[in-house]
Amino acid sequence: MTEIKRNISKVKGFKVAGVHAGLKADGALDMALIYSETPCVAAGVFTTNQVKAAPVLVDQETLAKNNTHIRAVIINTKCANACTGQHGLDNARLMQRWTAARLGIGEDEVLVMSTGVIGTQLDMAKIECGIALAVDGLGDENWEAAARAIMTTDTRPKFHSIRMVAGKGQEYRRNLAGIAKGAGMIAPNMATMLGLLATDAYLEPNEIQNTLKRIADRSFNRIVVDGDMSTNDTLLLLANGHKDDLLAYHPVAFPIHAAYIAENLARDIVRDGEGATKFITLRIDGAPDNETARQIGNAIATSPLVKTAFYGGDANWGRIIAAAGRSGVAVDPAKMSLTFQSDDGKDALKLFEGGVPTQYDESAATALVKADSVTVILDCGMGSESATIWTCDLSHDYISINGHYRS
Repeated sequence: MTEIKRNISKVKGFKVAGVHAGLKADGALDMALIYSETPCVAAGVFTTNQVKAAPVLVDQETLAKNNTHIRAVIINTKCANACTGQHGLDNARLMQRWTAARLGIGEDEVLVMSTGVIGTQLDMAKIECGIALAVDGLGDENWEAAARAIMTTDTRPKFHSIRMVAGKGQEYRRNLAGIAKGAGMIAPNMATMLGLLATDAYLEPNEIQNTLKRIADRSFNRIVVDGDMSTNDTLLLLANGHKDDLLAYHPVAFPIHAAYIAENLARDIVRDGEGATKFITLRIDGAPDNETARQIGNAIATSPLVKTAFYGGDANWGRIIAAAGRSGVAVDPAKMSLTFQSDDGKDALKLFEGGVPTQYDESAATALVKADSVTVILDCGMGSESATIWTCDLSHDYISINGHYRS
């Protein structure tokens, strides 16, 4: 049995902190530390952008050499430490060194994440102060503070957890907690964000990377806010359980539960998309394979014309069909059908089928797209595979937020 929590539970052996190091001028929390009292098996999935931030490069290098004895992750906001050259790489490694020294662990046991403005160097005096404050502030109940400390343009923290129950009347067995940040520069491969999953389960070192990749493909690689891809995308998975522990997480259950947490975090990112007023679920059915379905879905999700139509409450379904037609997939409009559906599934309206519009009620279509949440179902009529993409609308506020991001 599982217990899904909207708040976040402590995870055995992990201590966390969220502190104000002075990176943000308003006094908000701006640095986070996640620390395991015992070594973790670890994995990471990173941005596929060819311009990678220094912490991404350092983490990839660290995990390539050591994925069985990771102990800590240090995270800063305000500065992405991207496009910062050798100086930036040196600073990312210095964050490792300072964190390791404060915790009494090895430098190669520390991972680093950064988020913020590209092209600026870290304020290392504040970083050093923040590391000291974070180590001093470690506690097992501070997950929400850590989630707040990694926010940039996010309007709210993002966190979820699961507790596994062994059986009726028995103690809880295993815990899994996740935090994430992200609101803009969100696109697949990976969706722009920082995320961390921590569990007191045991995971096989040789399997954990594939497990995390599958989790990311079901969650953070299925969301779109604006179609931009960041330099800093990082999703980490840390597991500090022991193989000989009789309460080990079931190997089949863990990926399911971890994906559930990741999907909830991913949807939270879309709901908190910069300037977003609507949450849109795109379901592409009838595709020959999953990758084709995702390609069509991403073309629709990144279309400014589609996104602005939803913002305006305009049931301009032709923009969706047009986006599918330019996706690079050889679709046939005569085989396609398009349906708008309410978020609860109770109301559905087919607008397009067999290459022409149906005799639908325009006011009913408008009501569906004006709702806070809507599901769009495009059946391609080409096969039996499907894919789901979560996206949002594009509003005036998105322009305002990103037009003044550095100011």
